[in-house]
Amino acid sequence: MSGQTIQSIEHISVQFEHKQEHLVFGAGLIGCYLGAVLIDRGYCCRLVCRPKIGDQLKQGVTLTDYNQHQVQISALNIISSDELAQSKAASRIDVLWLTVKCTGVAQAVLDMAPLIAKDTLILCCQNGLGSGSTVQQAFPNNPVLRVMVPFNVMAVSPGHFFRGSQGDLSIEQTPSTQAWVEQLVANLDCPLLPTTSTSQMSALLWAKLQLNLSNSVCALADIPVKAMLEQRDYRRVIALLMAELLAVADQLQIVLPKVTAVPAHKIPWILKLPNFIFTRVANKMIAVDPKVRTSMWWDLSQGKPTEIDHLNGAIVTHGQAVGLTCPANEKIVALIHQISNQDKLKGMHLPPISAQTLLQLLTSR
Repeated sequence: MSGQTIQSIEHISVQFEHKQEHLVFGAGLIGCYLGAVLIDRGYCCRLVCRPKIGDQLKQGVTLTDYNQHQVQISALNIISSDELAQSKAASRIDVLWLTVKCTGVAQAVLDMAPLIAKDTLILCCQNGLGSGSTVQQAFPNNPVLRVMVPFNVMAVSPGHFFRGSQGDLSIEQTPSTQAWVEQLVANLDCPLLPTTSTSQMSALLWAKLQLNLSNSVCALADIPVKAMLEQRDYRRVIALLMAELLAVADQLQIVLPKVTAVPAHKIPWILKLPNFIFTRVANKMIAVDPKVRTSMWWDLSQGKPTEIDHLNGAIVTHGQAVGLTCPANEKIVALIHQISNQDKLKGMHLPPISAQTLLQLLTSR
């Protein structure tokens, strides 16, 4: 099981939470949503984002969710990535939330280095496995904690961010950080951002990865998450991918915590049920806004690098390490890479892969 050594941050626990300087680095959809909640909850928070995103935030931010909660933030403290690159002086940052995707972590640790003081706490909010270790290696003397973000966020319009699915933001805690994390959770927890903590983050990230394996299927299907889950053959594909993850986790003796209404090992069985049964027993699973798509769909549709190597690819890599083959995940990784390369060559988005075709591709020898 991958892990990391967390440095002591006992000095942080004596500071008053809301006086700390927070910075959200790499503010995209998740980062903007998170940063706005931090400001709404009374924190001093700045956001580092691309100039295009910064321009969209000048008039403030509106946050909404699938449960009709709403909040408006009139002003945000924005630092564009261009301004950051031109600045040689780093103001003090107590807490840095790293919200770039896995594919951007290597560059991010270089760009954010001037902002990191000797006692800056870094919170890593990436999908997949390993980004926390990468950041800890870059800043070995700083405390680094991992954060699990379970929900989707989409931009309804410039400055309007919508949380379209359920789940609690989970922040890692260790013996030396427990009091600080518990106070942060108590301050952040609200209807727009349900927040909790865990001392078993490695296992939780594996459980989240099980759910994230469907990101690639949604990208290949080129349809929203809810529409994908309503087609049995897409669900059967996801079940194949999850079964391989569960086999690897069992071999590594990782006990996956329950992050959905049913235990991890029962999810593939439920996904394979006929539609008329699935819609009755898995109503919470499909309780997703009809417009929500996965981040990998957005990346693929915009010709950007995807997180496929950190999601499905991670299962293949860990499987090889314990002597297990993961052919379904291998084929999904290859398909995403193939389409990414063809999109770049042709400058166009390729047609979606139907549920029946994708299932056949993964089950054929």
